[in-house]
Amino acid sequence: MSVADLRYPIGTFESPGVVTVETVAAWIEAIEALPTQLRAVVEALRPERLEVPYRPGGWNSRQVVHHIADSHINSFVRFKWALTEDRPTIKAYFEERWAELPDVSAVPVEVSLRLIEALHARWVGLLRGLGPDDLQREFVHPESGAVRLDVNIGIYAWHGRHHLAHITQLAERQGWPTPSVR
Repeated sequence: MSVADLRYPIGTFESPGVVTVETVAAWIEAIEALPTQLRAVVEALRPERLEVPYRPGGWNSRQVVHHIADSHINSFVRFKWALTEDRPTIKAYFEERWAELPDVSAVPVEVSLRLIEALHARWVGLLRGLGPDDLQREFVHPESGAVRLDVNIGIYAWHGRHHLAHITQLAERQGWPTPSVR
């Protein structure tokens, strides 16, 4: 398996030309399902296996779980800004540096699993309440430009599946037991 395949086990996010109501609903369901899927996979791993990188030079599963919490918190806040301000420019962050901060090694993954569960409950509640005009609102990312909220829902549905696949595919390659997630 190539490093690119290990880095992007489900491929990169590709936005559909037209984002339909059905597509958004499916993306929201994926965001809603992630905490349960992630918990099932992580709890199936022995603690020392959380320290194994999913690829050479990549993060370990502990870092991936904490990263999901960090990233999804940032996304939730970006949605709130875009819904309450006119095309706000959001703050980018250095995710690779965040993954090296002391909390990532000092705090058990259980803390981030609970945080992801609570955050996703709030996030899904927000997303399900958005109307068509809300979904067209945008924020401006300083590196990639304008991002519509409907597309950002897709990006984060992909993001969760992407990192879940890092952990599940590592477990499969290592021959570790892992639950089937859907």
